[in-house]
Order: sequence, then structure tokens, then C-alpha cells
Amino acid sequence: MGSRQIAQETFDEAVQENITEFQMEPEEAVREAVQQFQSQGVDLSNIVKAVRPVSENGQRQKHQILLSLESLGRAVAEQDAARLPELLAALAAQCQQEPACRCLAARHGAYPALLAACGLAEGHGAALPAALAALAALLDGQPELLDAPGRELLLRALRERPAAPAALRCVRHACLRHERNRQQLVGAGVLPLLTGAVARHGGDAQLVRVAAAALRAVTLDDDIRVPFGHAHEHARMIVLENDGLRVLIEAAKAFRDDCGVLSELCATLSRLAVRNEFCQEIVDLGGLNFMVTLLADCMEHPDVVRQALGVLRAVAGNDDVKDAVVSAGAADLIVLAINRHLGNPQICEQGCAALCMLALRKPENCGVIVEGGGALAALQAMKAHPGEAAVQRQACMLLRNLVARSRELRGPILAMGAEPLLAEARALHRDCDDVARAALRDLGCHVELRELWTGQKGGLAQ
Repeated sequence: MGSRQIAQETFDEAVQENITEFQMEPEEAVREAVQQFQSQGVDLSNIVKAVRPVSENGQRQKHQILLSLESLGRAVAEQDAARLPELLAALAAQCQQEPACRCLAARHGAYPALLAACGLAEGHGAALPAALAALAALLDGQPELLDAPGRELLLRALRERPAAPAALRCVRHACLRHERNRQQLVGAGVLPLLTGAVARHGGDAQLVRVAAAALRAVTLDDDIRVPFGHAHEHARMIVLENDGLRVLIEAAKAFRDDCGVLSELCATLSRLAVRNEFCQEIVDLGGLNFMVTLLADCMEHPDVVRQALGVLRAVAGNDDVKDAVVSAGAADLIVLAINRHLGNPQICEQGCAALCMLALRKPENCGVIVEGGGALAALQAMKAHPGEAAVQRQACMLLRNLVARSRELRGPILAMGAEPLLAEARALHRDCDDVARAALRDLGCHVELRELWTGQKGGLAQ
């Protein structure tokens, strides 16, 4: 994708020129304009590539989303709250079509217009949820739009309407890839509102799912513009100050048959297991037994399997919990999950990573894993996904951990064909060179080591 960008108006003018000068049909004119600009290295990801509607006099109108925005502006100016739900629903639907529509609307004042609509909608039944839903759609991918009035609006909505999924969705979109929003929302008190929504409305599947996703967004560290974020601190606050682990585990127990909710809750739990004591608390609250049962009962549901494996991987960061996980029979279920979903690279990655954590510094667990088919499953995953660096890396780390303190396992693992697969991982993936080399070394294989610096003039070898 090119790095050059153009304005929406420039693209629209090119389309119109194709229609008027070259007698093209509208759809053909758009395709020709797209091809023309892309051949010049122009990034069109933020350009709406739709044919503009035609007015009664035959002239091309503005894009539909801008017409909807103008109608909303008139309704707000006229204090016509009765029209808001319909207008806001149309605007939200158009924002959800593609990121370019949201960008175009934002460039034409959609954010302040929606804040004004929210102000008018407060106290008018269904109008406020509709306004928040439109705001959530606009913030999706554009968290930088949120400002102080917007934060206050969201917090007020969560306090007054804790069962409003739209407000929770706004929080999630505002926090993704935006550290400043995360810190400001947490500082303003959003965490007890999020955990409180789950605790008080634990029977509402949609709300629990969205609230769990919002909590997880607060714990991310995905904003490349800042050197480091407060993800660990936010996770600590959720657990210690807002009883987050108990709230999420109890919610999961209430939705044993809802795979969508379970996936979100497990994904969020894995983000909170950032300390030894938190891992142990998950076990003490019945979370480990629940995850083992969940993995056994939902083995045919890939999303649930992947997220449950993520929780087991996270809690196994505690050395004492490792033993509890193996004693609960989770190692065999992890191997079963890899074998059952061998074509799914995400499950193979998470499964190998979970076994890798169980084997780390635990030679007694290594024998259980190998006897249960864990090493063979990892090698099968490497064969199934030679181009997936993440799968290869986790499998390499697992193989190394299995033999690092259990030399008696070298022979059986080499007999499974580990050496050529590790050599292939080194050759194909630069990110795997260190872990594959370490695995080969600990397996007793010959490994050529490069001497990067000899202490002589000339610097590092390239």
C-alpha cells in the first residue's frame, strides 16, 4: 500500500471526470479512478469508493453518510428529539460499512454533532442508546476523536445506564491503540463501572460480552506512539481494587453454553493473570477447574478452545500452579486440542505455548507431557504450519524446555524427527533462529555458532 494520500474531493472529481469526459458508467468510473490512483502509489484506505447519489436535477449529491450527517445536524438544531433514533441508526449503519466512511464523517464534524445529539437525547427514551451506538461506530478505529466532554458523557452514561452496551462499546473503541484514552478513562473511574456492569447484569449475554471486551482493552499495551503503557497497573487495579477475577469467573459459570461470551471472558481473564498471586487466585476461585471442564466440553468450538488455552498458558506462569494444571489433567486436554485442531495455527500456537509454560523448570511435568503425546503434537504442528513463525517459535521453545532438565527425553524426541524440523524453522524464520538453535543444542545436536565479534577492528559481522 502506498504512502501518498489524497482528499476525498480529489477522488470524487476524478470519478466525475471519468463519467462526463469519458462517458463511463458510474461503477466503471469508480473502478477506473481506483486503478489510476493505486498505480500512482496512493493510499485509498480512507477514501469512500462509492458512487454518489443523483439529485432530482441530475447533479451528483454528497456521499450518503454526509447527507445523513446534515439531517442529524438539522434535527439537533431544531431540538427535534423524536427524529433522533431513526437518524442516528442510519448514521451508525453507514459508519459500520467501512473505515473510510467513518473517516469521511469525522472530517466533516461527525464527532461534535454526535456529542450534541447525545446531549439532546438524554432523557428521551431510546434516543440516547441510539446516539451512543452511533458514537461507538464512529470511534471504531478513530479513538483520537474522544475528548474531555466525550469522556464525561461516557462515564455519565455508564453511571446512569449501566446496562447500556453502546456505552461499553464506546469505551472499548476509545481504548484500542490509544494509551492516553486508557489512562484518562481509568483515572476518571471507568474500571468499577465496567466490573460493576458485569456483576449487576450477569444474566445479560450481550452486556457481559461487551463489558469483558472493554475491560480487556484497558489492559492492552498496543499504542506504538508511547514507549510503555500502564497495562500491568490497570490489570492490578481491576483485580485488587475491583474484584475483577471473581466477577469474570462467576460470569463465565453463568454462560456455560454461550461460546461467544465464554471466549470474551477467557480472553480477558488471560490478560489479568500478570502476577503469581493473581494466577493462584484464579485457581482458588475455581477458575482452573472451570477451564479444564470448559476445554473438555467445548473441544469442537475453536474460539473457546483458543481462549481457554490462553488462560491455562497465563496461569501456568506461576510455578506452583503448573503442578495444579497438570494434576487437573489439563496437559492431556491441551495435546488433544492441538491434534483436534491441527489445521488452526492460533490453536497450535496457544497449545504449544501452554505446554511450554507447564514444562518450564518442571522436569517432572516434562515426562507427563511427552508420554501424553505433547512433543509429537508440537512436531505435527510444525509440519502443518511451516510458514507460521509464531507456531514454529512456540514449538521450538516447548521442545527445548522438555529436554533442558530431562536429558533422558532427548532420544525419544529426536526419534520423532525433531532435528530436521528445527533446522527448517531456523532456515525459514529469522525470529526462530535463537530458540531453534537452543533446542538443537539441548537435544545434543551439532549446531554451528556464529562468532559475531572477535574483539578486532571491523565491528559486528553482518
